[in-house]
Amino acid sequence: MATKNADSMGTGDRNTQGHEANQDESIERIASEEEDQDNTPQAFEVVTYPADYTLEVLVKKLAKDPPEIQIPGFQRKYVWSVAQASRLIESFLLGLPVPAIFLYTDSENIQLAVDGQQRLKSIAYFFEGFFGPETKGKRPVFRLAGLNDKSPFLGKTYKDLESTLPAAYRKLNDAVLRAFVIKQLDPKDNTSIFYTFERLNTGGTLLKGQEIRNCVYAGPFNELLAEMNENFNWRKVYGRVESDKRQRDIELILRFLALRFNSDEYKRPMKDFLSEFMRINRKADEATLKQYSDAFARTSEAVFSHLGEKPFHIRTGFNAAVFDSVFLAFAASNTIPSDAAARYQKLKGNDAFLNVVTVHTTNEDAIRERLRIAESILFGAIE
Repeated sequence: MATKNADSMGTGDRNTQGHEANQDESIERIASEEEDQDNTPQAFEVVTYPADYTLEVLVKKLAKDPPEIQIPGFQRKYVWSVAQASRLIESFLLGLPVPAIFLYTDSENIQLAVDGQQRLKSIAYFFEGFFGPETKGKRPVFRLAGLNDKSPFLGKTYKDLESTLPAAYRKLNDAVLRAFVIKQLDPKDNTSIFYTFERLNTGGTLLKGQEIRNCVYAGPFNELLAEMNENFNWRKVYGRVESDKRQRDIELILRFLALRFNSDEYKRPMKDFLSEFMRINRKADEATLKQYSDAFARTSEAVFSHLGEKPFHIRTGFNAAVFDSVFLAFAASNTIPSDAAARYQKLKGNDAFLNVVTVHTTNEDAIRERLRIAESILFGAIE
């Protein structure tokens, strides 16, 4: 990844055993699919530079509507204790060093907190005067706790500092938290943000592909994907009532929509193709969203009605390549033959089809070939 700055970003360790352990067992493990997920990025021109923000400025940026610094919705929510957050505030008051945060500036000049959400939220909560997010309509007052018994700051709120320790109050407002700001210059999109999220250590939890997109591309389309994931027919086809914690089921829906409506633009890796489709549709209009919703609902109903529950569990789990080829074939057909189930059994026994759904499954030629075979056997003339 080419940069214009010698500063290096921290990289989360990619432990192979942990990577395998986190793999959803309901999804069949195909080497080419996993290689696609681990694909190294294209060459980017990315500038990384330091920026020193006072805490007062940071809090104002976080509080604006819409926020100038946004904290994406990680699975890992605010988890710090009052004592942890208090020690952070005390560090600023004492002038002790605090680790930097990472902010990614997107093409709309919105800064996304890639790393440092616990620190940012702790600062914002203390300035607001209440600790943590609202729970059952209540929020406890944020008083500094867990400090030395002789600390002049013990038990103080932000307003207490203003009235009883004005010098400390001003020092806190003017204290600086260093940020490393990341901005992609070329190509003119936000594709590098996926790799930035993927490689930074986010609270010790390595985020999966759709979890990252959920963070980066929040909006109506992202919300629609979550809605579609609750579709009754889809849950039967997928084979699990509960949603996948790592959002692999949602990623499959995205895969279907991206190939259905933008297959002419497909090129490897699949994960970048899906990310770009989400970026383009992040703020899609209602008509487009309805088109996507109707196509998915109609196809899910047709597949479940004719092929039954868990039709894509070919060997050890849900096969994503079989799924996308069959779903796309059903979506493109206006009439489903009465012998669709028998035709599907024939498709599953076709050696050429089995080859392109188990090897090199994200290659452009393999995708075109399996779609051709699926359409021919499922909806072509009977030989």
